This record gives sequence, structure tokens and C-alpha cells, in this order.
Amino acid sequence: MAKGNFETKLDGAKKTLEILMNPEITLQDSVKAYEKGMKELQDAQKILEDAQLKINEIKAS
Repeated sequence: MAKGNFETKLDGAKKTLEILMNPEITLQDSVKAYEKGMKELQDAQKILEDAQLKINEIKAS
């Protein structure tokens, strides 16, 4: 499972978006920030998928 919780991952992605919105950011830094933000969002998506699986298991029992 992805480390951290959903809220933490979403907050990390929001902070990355703020960095990307800075007009002073270099191309290299924007690529790094983008990669980090995408990782945070992928981790958050995994957490949501895991939660959905658990909900479905509970409904099925």
C-alpha cells in the first residue's frame, strides 16, 4: 500500500501545483515537481482503490 494517507497525498499534490504555478520556476524544477505531484496523485488513487476493495468486501459478506 502507498505510504501515508489520502489527505497527506492530496495535500502534497496541491503543494506541488502551487510550485508549478510559480512563473519563476525553471524547466528542470518544473519537471521534478510534476513528477513528484504525479506520484502523490498515483499514491492517492491507490489508497482510494484499496478502500473501494475493502468496501466491496464488506458489502459482499
